[in-house]
Amino acid sequence: MRWKDFEATCPELADLGRRRLEERHLCLIGTLRADGSPRISPVEPYIVGGDVVMGMIAGSRKAADLLRDPRLVVHSIVTRWEADEGDFKLSGVAVPVPDPARRQALYEAMAEAHAWRELPTDDPAYHVFCVEPVSAAYVRFEGSSWQDWTWDPKRGLRKRYHTGD
Repeated sequence: MRWKDFEATCPELADLGRRRLEERHLCLIGTLRADGSPRISPVEPYIVGGDVVMGMIAGSRKAADLLRDPRLVVHSIVTRWEADEGDFKLSGVAVPVPDPARRQALYEAMAEAHAWRELPTDDPAYHVFCVEPVSAAYVRFEGSSWQDWTWDPKRGLRKRYHTGD
């Protein structure tokens, strides 16, 4: 499933996810190392052409992890202890993007987001991945109360609200 399909299937959660991912153009991804242990790494996500895409420097361990085992989790950053901004998690599969036009679209999005004067040039050693969503979640705290939303294609969107009473 592509991001645009997730947006069509679950627009309310996809809108929250888009805002959380685009607010800072920074998130954390969880990947699996060769020995099966987890790795957390920062990465810049962009929503381009109906896909969540991210680039990684050639030779980076996170790219090597994804080339070996494409499963990952994308987690928006939480910047305050209160976590009242909410955090979005997207579980999925990272698919390499070899197509020069799709890679160029990522570079253009990066240049626009960072107000770069020059576009980066396409480097075949630079890894570009598209994230295909499998499930998603959103949690937001408000004092001692919180809400959590979860989505997967079989069960759809489920919303739970917890009061701190």
